[in-house]
Amino acid sequence: MASSFFKASLLAACFAACTACALPLRSEHAIVISDDTGQIVMEKNADTVAPIASLTKLLTAMVVLDSKPDMEEKISIESTDVDMLKHSRSFVPVGTRLPRKKILELALMSSDNRAAAALARTYPGGEPALVHAIALKARALGMSNTVITEPTGLSPENTSTASDLAKMALAASKYPQIVAITTDKEDAINLNGRSRTFHNTNRLVGASGWDVLLSKTGFTNEAGHCLIMRIKQAGTQATLVLLNANGSPSRMLDALRIRQYLATYKAASTVPRYPTMVLAKR
Repeated sequence: MASSFFKASLLAACFAACTACALPLRSEHAIVISDDTGQIVMEKNADTVAPIASLTKLLTAMVVLDSKPDMEEKISIESTDVDMLKHSRSFVPVGTRLPRKKILELALMSSDNRAAAALARTYPGGEPALVHAIALKARALGMSNTVITEPTGLSPENTSTASDLAKMALAASKYPQIVAITTDKEDAINLNGRSRTFHNTNRLVGASGWDVLLSKTGFTNEAGHCLIMRIKQAGTQATLVLLNANGSPSRMLDALRIRQYLATYKAASTVPRYPTMVLAKR
């Protein structure tokens, strides 16, 4: 039995290495997992800790939804929600009042940092309580190499691994609100009497040939361009995580290479690394 397991493990390692060679990616860290089998399709530096930028917002969203807040309650964007660390741009003015569900939409779909900060501020116990809840959530999901210090992802101290983030993606995919928001191409939102259209930061959402089941992008100078997606390709559902690509086009090209590979991918005789990630086909 031990000999068979060793051989299977060796085959899995060789397959992953060969796949990485055959599928060169520009992202510094990557993992692709078949959601149908739990098997790793490919990986690259998947267990190396790195900043994760706005991928953090998926954890923030899950913890907020876990608290079962009133999603119709109107909350305001306040001056304390303004990004003073990176001075990132926001199209949501201070003083804007929106239902919490719309604030969540802004935080996820258009990755607005003020919206994420407002969600944390209005969480029971405020941002410190939310960050603590995120730590508990990450631990419960088996994300042993993940550290989150604030809710937006602006801090380079928010770090994780591609392997951990694949677990996060699986968990996020079980929240209908998160799935619906992150797979929406755009939405017109009324801001203080004026309608403004907000777009998904992942331009692959809604693009021809793409069936996106979950999505979140991220970027800071420290983290580079990051991407989480669950996609369906040729009847196969897969989760991909890309960290520290050297540009948005590189991130998109990596995703395209992976999609093309999945079109011809046949599950190899590998040892499932994520047996709990098997999901029923949508």
